[in-house]
Amino acid sequence: MGRLCLLVMMLVLLNGYCCLGCWEQERIAFLQIKVDINFPNGISLQRWVDNETANCCDWEEIKCSVDTGRVIQISLNGTREYGRSGDWYFNASLFLPFEELRTLHLLENSLVGWLENEGFERLSMLRNLQVIDLSYNNFNINILSRLSGFPSLKYLSLRSNNFFLKGSTHFNSSERLSRLNNLEVLDLRWNYLNGSVLSFLNLNDLNSLKELYLSGNNLQSFEPIQGLSNLEILDLSNNWFNNSTLSFGGGLSSLKSLDLSWNKLKGTVDMRELDALTNLEVLDLSYNEIDSLVTPKDTKIFKKLKELNLHAALRKSISRNLVQSLGAFSSLKTLYLGGSYTLKGPITVTAEDLGNLPNLEALFLDYSSPNNNFLQSIGVLASLKNLSMFECELNHTLPTLDWDNLLNLETLILDGSSLNNNFLQSVGVFTSLKILSMSNCELNGSLSTQGWCELKNLQKLDLSGNQLEDLSDNNLTGTIPKWIGSLSALTILLLKGNQFKGTIPIQLCHLNRLRIMDLSHNNLFGPIPHCLGNISLDLTTGQSNAVWNTIFSGDGSLYYYVLSTDLMGSLASSFLMLHQNPLAEVQLQVEFTTKRNSLLYNGSILNYMSGIDLSCNQLAGEIPPELGNLSDIRALNLSHNNLTGTIPGTLSKLKQVESLDLSYNNLNGRIPTQLIELNALAVFSVAHNNLSGALPEMKAQFGTFEETSYEGNPLLCGPPLHKSCTKNRATSPMQNVSNGQVEEDGFVDMDAFYITFVVSYIIVLLGIAIVLYINPYWRQAWFYFIEVYITSR
Repeated sequence: MGRLCLLVMMLVLLNGYCCLGCWEQERIAFLQIKVDINFPNGISLQRWVDNETANCCDWEEIKCSVDTGRVIQISLNGTREYGRSGDWYFNASLFLPFEELRTLHLLENSLVGWLENEGFERLSMLRNLQVIDLSYNNFNINILSRLSGFPSLKYLSLRSNNFFLKGSTHFNSSERLSRLNNLEVLDLRWNYLNGSVLSFLNLNDLNSLKELYLSGNNLQSFEPIQGLSNLEILDLSNNWFNNSTLSFGGGLSSLKSLDLSWNKLKGTVDMRELDALTNLEVLDLSYNEIDSLVTPKDTKIFKKLKELNLHAALRKSISRNLVQSLGAFSSLKTLYLGGSYTLKGPITVTAEDLGNLPNLEALFLDYSSPNNNFLQSIGVLASLKNLSMFECELNHTLPTLDWDNLLNLETLILDGSSLNNNFLQSVGVFTSLKILSMSNCELNGSLSTQGWCELKNLQKLDLSGNQLEDLSDNNLTGTIPKWIGSLSALTILLLKGNQFKGTIPIQLCHLNRLRIMDLSHNNLFGPIPHCLGNISLDLTTGQSNAVWNTIFSGDGSLYYYVLSTDLMGSLASSFLMLHQNPLAEVQLQVEFTTKRNSLLYNGSILNYMSGIDLSCNQLAGEIPPELGNLSDIRALNLSHNNLTGTIPGTLSKLKQVESLDLSYNNLNGRIPTQLIELNALAVFSVAHNNLSGALPEMKAQFGTFEETSYEGNPLLCGPPLHKSCTKNRATSPMQNVSNGQVEEDGFVDMDAFYITFVVSYIIVLLGIAIVLYINPYWRQAWFYFIEVYITSR
């Protein structure tokens, strides 16, 4: 009995501190934070309501522990309205009730300082706080002393603040970082720091530091820092380093990634200046003005180098001497050459030169002008898996006959490069291909060759054109070949913007893994195959990591990938950081039109995207009701065709669809009322058809659609149209064949009226003539009547 009373007392006491959701004391603290953020007249955080039943763990800015219900993450990024609330002075006391807080994000909030005695140093009382992000605010350098002494802090970002915007170099001994014994990531990018300030920060105290980001400052040198023995990533891009200031690295024996892009390196760069970096795996020298590299054959530096980025770094053309010097990097797997249009030049390298890179797996030549000798020499790279020649000047030539040795090639990017049709006929030699992208390559002719059937591993095929006059385009003709149906691994098929004609081959229905298909802007005719409704569009199908989780930036910028970093084991997904990818590969990216916009999908978001676009063709017949079986589809576009009949009610089964466009066709009948069940629908258009009757009730998503979604259908009525359905009600029923329902149309079919009238008139005349012919008495009376009528006039 005593134990039972004790249990009841504990439950009563617990109820005083927490609710079924977040803890009561934390809910009250959030309401105080809301008032502070909105002072004096802001309107942010409207979902944070003063209601005892409200569960603050459901607010999108908050994350709670599934075990204790306590708040562990607060993300108030860009919450304070600029211009309405003015500057914000931080009050640390408002955050102290969150005793289990691990992550605090306060990006872009016009923070300029803190209240007296309420600075960030008070947050050190939160023993679990490990992540603080104060980027894009207006703090000055005094904040550094306030952030010292956080024993639990592991990640600190002060990116883009106001440290030395006016070039001041005055500071005192208290303005430094210290006693951050567990700090692993420090981001000080774009703060206009100079070299003297950097040395003053006393980074030697940060013994646990693994990543240091100093991009976008005024640094001209970087003195060896003996205390950073654990540093693995160092970002010095967008500074003022030159050839004479590269001799740093003492004490950086663990460094794996160094970014020196967008600096002032010129002419000949002696790589021996970096000889202390014996464990370096990634080196970025892009966007400098380099002529050549000095790499003695007997050098022992960079024996572990896996990635070298020289994109837009070469002032002149890519010389043979430069490529020969790369032979010193025996472990090199990824190489970025090429560059912007202003820096590119002809690449003159032989097969023997490239043969010194036996482990090369990824080669990027974007925005370059390789000549035939160089193109032929690529064939010696037997280990090559990824080749990107985005917008290269190939002069309609690509010597695939010399590439028979590329048996491991998985990704080939040629978008925007001029190709000849001979290449189309020889693609089948790359039997390991997973991505083949040749959009806007000035291709023409047909795809009749059967060699493509050997591409059993192909997952993405892009032969699309963009139909813009100022860009190269594709102009493929003939019919869509039936052999595409044999590419069983295909998940993305992009053939838009060509001149394909004929019907959609039913062999496309055999592509069971297909998730995105774009056949728009062609000359296809005939019906939509009913079997397209059998494609699974399964978003849970696992994809090859080598294809789906890789990245490539077409603008030539440094190739980063974003991943969730778990520093503690219990911090999974608590914050995102930028890391360089030591084995960068080509990113799978897809341009697909949905929600009336042409969007670029890449990275992991492709795992959640599916769609079919058959718009801007000449397709006819009815919309197959089987399309309602595409339950996972996100976008369906059948607009600008010649489709007839009614809208199938089975489309109401597309529970995941976000964009449904049936505009500019010849559809008739009513809009099925079942479509209001599509709760994910964001864009809907049936404009410019022959639809009639009342619109679906303005419920759920249909309450958001405006008049433009229905324009061009004069027989439609009801809100949001300015036409009432109370007038001209239906006088005759019509059978809705697709839905199996009898519906009243509400309007007279004039064509049927005229035909019925003419037929009836002819029947009456024939009936009178037959009667007069058979009965002589009536015939005599009829002629007598006519005679009297004529004489009386």
